[in-house]
Amino acid sequence: MNFNWKDNLVLIAEDDPINFRYLELLLSKRTGIQILWAKDGREAYEKAINHSGIDIFLLDLQLPELNGIDVLKLVKKANPHLPIIMQTANSWNDEEKACYDAGCDGFFPKPLDINLLLQFIDDLLKVQANNKTVKQTVV
Repeated sequence: MNFNWKDNLVLIAEDDPINFRYLELLLSKRTGIQILWAKDGREAYEKAINHSGIDIFLLDLQLPELNGIDVLKLVKKANPHLPIIMQTANSWNDEEKACYDAGCDGFFPKPLDINLLLQFIDDLLKVQANNKTVKQTVV
């Protein structure tokens, strides 16, 4: 299944270059989405609040500098409407509940179910597009 997200931008916060490259290849080939990379939590936070064109945020739970939960809370405080999907290899210690309690919009354990992730992102992007249309119509 392929999607056309060429007019969208995703921020991927991933400290492992191999995991980032995997997501980059998958998303660029199957969706055409533009990709912005953050290699640690502090960089992810700064990019998320300083780059106004981000449509969706894929956030790894375990990041250096600032962990994923802290980044999630800070970004949601600054931009509550930005959809944030948490991803982690450690989904056995109530991380999923902690992420949802902190405000994430989705949670995916690694290894990622790519088809499920792509469909979930597509659904979130459609909601985002509808919200932008409603805001423009109201103004």
